[in-house]
Amino acid sequence: MDDPLEPPALRAFVALAPPDEAKDELARALRPAYDAYPGLRWNRIEDWHITLAFLGELPATAVPLLRTVLAGTAVGQPALRLGLRGGGHFDGRLLWSGVDGDLAGLHRLADEVRSLVRAQGIGFRDRPLHPHLTLARARRDDATAVPASAAVLAGFTGRSWWTARLHLVGSNTARGPGPIRYRDIESWPFTTTA
Repeated sequence: MDDPLEPPALRAFVALAPPDEAKDELARALRPAYDAYPGLRWNRIEDWHITLAFLGELPATAVPLLRTVLAGTAVGQPALRLGLRGGGHFDGRLLWSGVDGDLAGLHRLADEVRSLVRAQGIGFRDRPLHPHLTLARARRDDATAVPASAAVLAGFTGRSWWTARLHLVGSNTARGPGPIRYRDIESWPFTTTA
């Protein structure tokens, strides 16, 4: 039986989420950029995440397959020690904060997640992993706000933290002027670390 709350298709990705304390610390460092560039399309802090695999638009029928393999992946994985560091931009249009810490473990986890998703017959565009948190996007007529905001984060080094859960996330598929909204479809705890 179909879940009435689940749309027939959704945009999905697999991600890690920093803890609230790490996000709050970054938000405080971003305060000068928030104040100087309110016209940027700022992502909601609760939506900040590190994407491991962007799957694109999927039929809702793919979700049960993903739940099964991702739950098994999380159980077998140790938590990773990560942190947020610095900032940058892609093409002057997308502002990000960098990720620091166990990057080798992060790449291994992303490779495993991507392999398991493909093994379920779910195709997606496989892009190289550049660990980051997307913070904001520029409007077409503002070419300076994103590089200037990235400069605000040049010396930022956040406290390190352990990854807690692996997240399967869905977003609204509507394209329009409003912000993208994300929601956890489900998440699974990693093996605890000593």
